[in-house]
Amino acid sequence: MFTDMTVNQFLDALASSEPTPGGGSGAALGGALGAALVSMVCNLTIGKKGYEEVSERLSQVLADAEALRQELPQLLEADTQVYGRVMEAYRLPRKTPEQKQAREEAMQAALIEAAKVPLTIAERCARIVDLALPAAELGNQWAVSDAGVGALLAEACMHAALLNVYINLASIRDQEFVQETKRRIEQITAGKTEVKNRVLALVHQKIGVS
Repeated sequence: MFTDMTVNQFLDALASSEPTPGGGSGAALGGALGAALVSMVCNLTIGKKGYEEVSERLSQVLADAEALRQELPQLLEADTQVYGRVMEAYRLPRKTPEQKQAREEAMQAALIEAAKVPLTIAERCARIVDLALPAAELGNQWAVSDAGVGALLAEACMHAALLNVYINLASIRDQEFVQETKRRIEQITAGKTEVKNRVLALVHQKIGVS
C-alpha cells in the first residue's frame, strides 16, 4: 500500500514513470496534511489556560478533522485502484466488434468510478477548508498560522482533485452522469475561496501582517 511507504518512498513513486500514484493521490495526501494541521491547532488549544470557553467547540472541530485525516489516506489508495481498472479496461482486446463493445463498456464503467473517487477527495478537502475557519478564529494564537496553512493546502487540493474529475468526464459518454457531477462540483466549491480568504485574513490579523 502506498500509505505504508515512507515520505521519500512515496515521493519516489509519485515521480516515477508509473501512472499511479498520480494527481488524485497527491491531492488526497495534501488534504490529509491540511486536516492534520487543523487537528494540531485544536490539540494546542483544548484544555489550555485562557481557551476554556472554546474547548468544547474545538473538540468537535478536532473530531471532524481527525475523521477526515483518517479517511483521505484511504481515498489515496482508492484513487490508485480505480485508475488501475481504467488501464486494465484500456488493455482489453479489440479485434472483433464484440470485443470492441465489451472494451468500451468496461472503459466507461471504469472512467465513471475514476471520476467518483477524486470527486470525493475534493469534497473532503472542501470540508477541511471550513474546519480551518473556527480553528483560526478560536484556536491558540501561537498556532494560528498552521490553520492558515491547513486552509491553503485543503483549498488547493480540492481544486487539484477536481482536475482529475474533469479529465475523466471528458471521456465519459453518460451525459446525465457528467451533468450531475458538474452540479456537485459547483456545490462542493461554492464559497470555499471566500472561506480560505477569511482564514488568511484572521491569520494575518493575529500575527500582525498588514
